[in-house]
Formats: sequence, structure tokens, C-alpha cells
Amino acid sequence: MSPRTEAVTATYLGTATVLLRIGDLTLLTDPALDPAPADYPGARPLHRTAGPALTAAELPPLDLVLLSHDQHADNLDLTGREVLSRAARVLTTPEAAERLGGRAEGLAAWESRTITSGATTVTVTATPARHGPEGTEQVTGPVTGFVVAYEGGTLYVSGDTVRHDALTEIGDRFRIDTAFLHLGDAHFPSTGDRAFSMSATEGAALARTLGARTVIPLHYDSWDHLAEDPARVTEAFTAPDLAGRLRWLRPGVAEDL
Repeated sequence: MSPRTEAVTATYLGTATVLLRIGDLTLLTDPALDPAPADYPGARPLHRTAGPALTAAELPPLDLVLLSHDQHADNLDLTGREVLSRAARVLTTPEAAERLGGRAEGLAAWESRTITSGATTVTVTATPARHGPEGTEQVTGPVTGFVVAYEGGTLYVSGDTVRHDALTEIGDRFRIDTAFLHLGDAHFPSTGDRAFSMSATEGAALARTLGARTVIPLHYDSWDHLAEDPARVTEAFTAPDLAGRLRWLRPGVAEDL
């Protein structure tokens, strides 16, 4: 008898927000669900130009939310916080969990938790991430990625990170089937040429390091600070060793993985 494999669907809502159905388990990443246009003041102001493909009211009950960090509105906004309050469980950084309270639980890098819903069990492992150049950690704050292992496959969600040496260990520890990479090459006028998320080129390089069979871009649209043309992502994945790996999700459409 062949091993059981969970059916998996992914629905891209916009920015870093994806609704995943893994067998009986429903999971949401980085809920940024405010309508647009919207402005968020701060040291590096954010401006949202397009709203999510699904509203919070259209979401199903959530068994789990994976939150890469809580300090930026393009990963967690006001509507997203309401969604968190209704989720059965939230995994995030220890610092975010302390601020959020409730059902939020913080994981340090390489810590794991097992989550069960119905007949489906997944193991979620926190992975290293750094939300900007080395030395900016005190400004950007802590962030995490996640590996989600289930019967028949393994997903990686990078969280907002630049490419750096600590990410290499992810590919050493796990066989990644599908990698959801936060791209967009985020820049701000006040920080010059310093990037706060991966560019297309960095995403392609990380895909090689991970050995991921499929790469799904996230975090590339709907905000002024995500200024890299998505066509550059497609171009970066035309190299012969990456051919056939890139997959774009249609916003609001549940697609089989």
C-alpha cells in the first residue's frame, strides 16, 4: 500500500497572506486584510495600494495562523489582528507572542510544534529569518519563517527575510517540496539602497540552496515599498537549473499543490 498523502490547496490573498488547506487542517499566513487604499504611519510609513482577494468575513474557521512577525502592517494589520483572535492557534516569534497574548505561541529557530485537526497532523518548525541587512535587527525586529511537514510533503514559508547564511541550514535539515518566498525587494526612501526583503535574484539563489521543487512568490505586490517588477522574478527563474520550478498563484483562487 502506498503512503497516505494529504491533499493540499493554496489560495493567494495578496502580499504575504496565503490560505492553505492541508487535508483537514486550515492554515493562514501573515494576515494583512485591511481594505485599500490604506496608510500606516511610522518611521518608515507604509501605503497599501490594493486590498486582499478575500475579506476576513470570507475566510473559513482557522486551525492555525503562521505569523512571521507582528510589527509591520503588510504582515499583520488591524483586520488581521481580529482574525488572529478567532484562530484556534497562532505560531510566531517569542516577542510577538508576548505582545499578542491569547492563543499566540512563540517559537525560537528550530523549535517545533505538532498540530492536529481531524485526521490531519502537521509539524511546524520555526526557521531563521532576518528582516534586513546585518546590523538592522534592532530596527526591524525579530522575524521567523516556518517549515510545515505533513503526510506526503513539506512546505517552507520564508517570512520577510533577506538571503543570508543561516538559511542554508533549512535545505540541510528538510527536503522542501514547495517554497513560498517573500520577495518584492522592499526599499524605503529613508534607508537608501538597503533592502528589507529578497529580490528576484536572491529568491532564485535561495531556491537553489533549498532544492525546492516548486517556488511560489509572495510579498511582491499591493504596497508602495514592494517596487520590484514581478516580471523580474520570472526572468530570474529562466536559468536552466530552475526551469519549471516557478509557479504564480491566481489571487482568490484555490489551487492544488
